[in-house]
Amino acid sequence: MNKEEKEITEIVNRETKAWDTQDVNLLISIFHPDMVWPWPRTYQSHDPMDWIMPLGRYNKERWCKEWQNLFDTHRLIHNIREIKKIVISEEKDGAFAVVDIDTLWIDKDNNKDNWKGRVCKVYSKIGPDWKMTMHTGVLTY
Repeated sequence: MNKEEKEITEIVNRETKAWDTQDVNLLISIFHPDMVWPWPRTYQSHDPMDWIMPLGRYNKERWCKEWQNLFDTHRLIHNIREIKKIVISEEKDGAFAVVDIDTLWIDKDNNKDNWKGRVCKVYSKIGPDWKMTMHTGVLTY
């Protein structure tokens, strides 16, 4: 694994730790100020014509509130993540990681919310750091 692949692995693992520990500040440390996160309406909505944009462009206050609300109202049962592929641009300033996830949340009424499938996490190199600029919602293949 080269230097850049190790750095992308670290940021994916940092995000995983943020979900595991329900640490909003650790989670938002990975986001670029221009981050966007489109979501498919269903796990089978492979056509982006059916996608939505529930959070808009990254906004620290709004996103912290949304994630903290999730953490306050749900219990994390498991969070399994496996990096399947990392691609680094020739210029070493852009990258993406394909990650299979299985994250299960249960709310106070025992309703399950299972994020299970494949995601693509897109990063830009900003100075010495990698920041997430885009992330697809979860899809099953």
